[in-house]
Amino acid sequence: MDQVELKQWLDDLRTEHRDLDVVIKYLVQGRHHDGLRIQRLKRRKLKLKDTISKIESELIPDLDA
Repeated sequence: MDQVELKQWLDDLRTEHRDLDVVIKYLVQGRHHDGLRIQRLKRRKLKLKDTISKIESELIPDLDA
């Protein structure tokens, strides 16, 4: 995967991460929040954060080269 594709994928992941944050906040503030669903969404958000960090580290040029 080249840098352009990685950057696009990174943007998509960041968007999904932000969207999940909005959904989680909405569900937590609602009267009938579903604890299991919120937990799953938080787990997904954490996985996205890890993936975002990995991609960002791949995009940083290797200073030893």
